[in-house]
Amino acid sequence: MLVKIYTDGSARGNPEGPGGYGTVLHYTDPAGKLHEREYSQGFLRTTNNRMELMAAIVGLEALNRPCEVELYSDSKYLTDAFNQHWIDTWIRKGWKRGKNEPVKNIDLWKRLLAAAKPHQIRFIWVKGHDGHALNERCDMLATSAADSGDLIADEGFS
Repeated sequence: MLVKIYTDGSARGNPEGPGGYGTVLHYTDPAGKLHEREYSQGFLRTTNNRMELMAAIVGLEALNRPCEVELYSDSKYLTDAFNQHWIDTWIRKGWKRGKNEPVKNIDLWKRLLAAAKPHQIRFIWVKGHDGHALNERCDMLATSAADSGDLIADEGFS
């Protein structure tokens, strides 16, 4: 089963700082019916890269069986970490990058690797704010969460 996950970490919407993230899952069940699931969380006092990681984790952890996954993100950092094998290099170097600069958010990178492990996954970069409808929808979901402060799903993050 192919699952398409569209994610966005949004720093917009909350005038006092970074906002939240949004995740949309699209998949077709064996009977041919299209399903859509949405998740968002607001008021995360953190960096946009961390929110992008969280959005990807939430999407992958929502899957209850191994799937073929296409994960779309407007984070070049997130997609390049996997597509250009930066993450493999970080693991071999003991989570260091460049001139032994520590990799930030190791806890989330490890959680993302664990969430991705059972799946056949492709990380696909979608240029942000270019009119791509599902990327824009995730951005709106994330921004809405930041504006409202609503905890809609995934109470594990605080």
